[in-house]
Amino acid sequence: MHVAVLKKEKCHSKKCNHECQYFCPPVRNGIPTVEFIEGQNEPIITEKLCIGCGICAKRCPFGAIAIVNVPDELNREIVHQYSENSFRLYSLPLLSKGKVVSILGKNGLGKTTALNILAGIVVPNFGNFSAGSDKDAVVEKYAGTLMGRYFKDLYDGKNRVAMKSQYVDQIPRVAKGNVRSLLKKVDEREIMDELTDQLGLKNSLDRDITHCSGGELQKIAVASTLMKEADTYLFDEISSYLDIGERIRIASVIQKLAQDRAVMVVEHDLAILDWLADEISPVYGEAGAYGVITKQRASNKAINAFLGGYLREENVRIREYEIAFSRRSTVRSTSSAEAVSWQTMEKEFDGFHLKVNPGTLYKGEIVGCLGRNALGKTTFMKMLAGVLKPDKGDVSNSLRISYKPQYISTEFDGTVRDLFMQTLKEKIEDSFIKAEVMHPMDVHEIMDSYVQDLSGGELQRASIALSLANEADFYLLDEPSAHLDSEYRMAVGKVLKRVMENTGKPAMVIDHDVYFIDLISDRLMVFRGEQGKEGESFGPMPMRNGMNIFLKELGITFRRDQKTERPRINKLESSNDRSQKESGEYYYS
Repeated sequence: MHVAVLKKEKCHSKKCNHECQYFCPPVRNGIPTVEFIEGQNEPIITEKLCIGCGICAKRCPFGAIAIVNVPDELNREIVHQYSENSFRLYSLPLLSKGKVVSILGKNGLGKTTALNILAGIVVPNFGNFSAGSDKDAVVEKYAGTLMGRYFKDLYDGKNRVAMKSQYVDQIPRVAKGNVRSLLKKVDEREIMDELTDQLGLKNSLDRDITHCSGGELQKIAVASTLMKEADTYLFDEISSYLDIGERIRIASVIQKLAQDRAVMVVEHDLAILDWLADEISPVYGEAGAYGVITKQRASNKAINAFLGGYLREENVRIREYEIAFSRRSTVRSTSSAEAVSWQTMEKEFDGFHLKVNPGTLYKGEIVGCLGRNALGKTTFMKMLAGVLKPDKGDVSNSLRISYKPQYISTEFDGTVRDLFMQTLKEKIEDSFIKAEVMHPMDVHEIMDSYVQDLSGGELQRASIALSLANEADFYLLDEPSAHLDSEYRMAVGKVLKRVMENTGKPAMVIDHDVYFIDLISDRLMVFRGEQGKEGESFGPMPMRNGMNIFLKELGITFRRDQKTERPRINKLESSNDRSQKESGEYYYS
C-alpha cells in the first residue's frame, strides 16, 4: 500500500513548474493520479492510482511530497486522518488506572494527536475524513473493549480528562494577572498550597505571568493540570526548561497522582521517562506521514528496544543504527595538549554573584556542564564566548568561538539555505559537513523553509548544525537538546562526538538531559550554590567525580542498565539507592 503525503507548508506550486504532475508516469499515460484543482494551491494525489514510484517526491523542488510504503494490513486499522494526502495515525495506546503509561518515539509520529483523541479534543474518523467525525461511530468501533468503555464514558461526561499541552510558552498569550490568581481559578482539588510547595512555585506566586521564565511556565502548566478534578490526566512533555532536580520533583508528584487515577505522559528525557513510567508504547513510522503506536511493554524493555532501533514483537526496524552507551564514559582519557583555559572569573548583576574557578580544556574533548537552573552556567558560557565581560578575571586565549545560545533568534529574513550560504559560504558544500553534520540531523529537509516559520525542534537542529559547521577553535552549545525528541538528541550527541574527534577541537555543552551528557562528555563541570543568588563552578573534572558531586546534591543515584549500559535512575529508597548512598557512589554501582 502506498501512502502519499503532501506537506502543505513546503508546497509552493506558484514557484514551480508542477514537476510532480509532469513527471508522474501514470499521468503521462492519461491516468489522473496528480491533479491541480482550480482554487487550490496544492495538488491532490490519488493514492489508489499511485504506483509508488516516488518520482514526484524526487522531482519536487521543495521536498513537499513523500510516498511511503506501509503494510496493507495497517490500512484496516487507521484511527485518524486529517485530510487528503495528510498524516494518518494507526492504533491508540491503552490507559491503565493506577499506572503511569507513556508513548515513546520521534516527533511527527502522532503522539500529540493520540493525546488529543484520548482527551476528546479530536474525534477519530478512521480514515473517512470527508464524512467528518462521529462519536457514536467511535463507541461502536471499539464496542466490547476497554477503549470502547473509555470513549463511551468520555463522551457521556463520566470520564473527566485534564490535559497539559506541550506549548507552555503560549500561556502568557491566553492568561493575564499573577501566578496566584491563575492557579486559584483552576484549583478544583483545593491543593494549591501543598502543590506549589511540592513544585517549588512558592516564590513565583506573586509574579506576573508575562514575566515568568520558561521553567516557571512549565511548572505552572503542570500545577494547573494537577489541580483539576479529573479521572484521567494527560501530560505532553513535562521536562522542557527544567533542570534534573525539578524534573524529578514533578515526576514524583505525577507518580503519586497515578495511584488511583489513569495517567499518560509523553516525554523525551529517557532517564526521567524510565524512572516515571510503568509501561511504555513505542511508536514507529515516518515523521509527518504516518505513525503506529505499538503495544505496551515494561519501561526498561521499551527504552532498550528504542535505543537498539528494533522492535522485536512487531519485527520492525525503526533506525539503521543502535545507540550505544559505554562504561568508558566514567574513565575517558583526554589529550595533554591544552586548547583553552581561564583563571578565576567573577560576575555580578541583579543581586546574583557568580564565581568561576580556574579551568582548562584539552584538544578534542567535550566537557559537559551540569547544575540547577539559575546558578550561572549560561552566564559562564557567555563570558567564554565574549558576549559578556567578567567583572574580574578573563579567558586567557584569543580563539575563534562558535556559540549556540540557549535562546535562538528567528529574526533572519530568509530561508535556512540563505542563512547557511551567508554564514558558511563555500563550506556549505564540504563533504564532511554534509555527511556528518547535515544528514544525521535531517537539515536538508528544512533548507527551503523560512527561518521565521521553523518549529522549535527544527530551529534547534538548524542552529546546532550551523554552529558545528562553522570554522572555529572552540565550540560552545547551550542546551542543544531543548525542543528535540529522543531520536534527535541521540543523533546530535553522535554528530557532536564525530566533529570533535575529526577536528581535534574542544567543546563545552550545557544540558539537563543526563542521558545526553553521559553520552557525549569526557569530563564534567558542576555548578553549585543558591539559585538566583550565587553560583560557583567546579572542574572540569573526571565524569565520576563530577556526577557524584552533582547527584549527591539532588539526593538521587544512577546505575547502569545491565543490557545496554545506559544510565538509569534508582527508585528512591530502593536497595540500590541505599547501598550507593552509603558507599558515596551516586554515579553507577
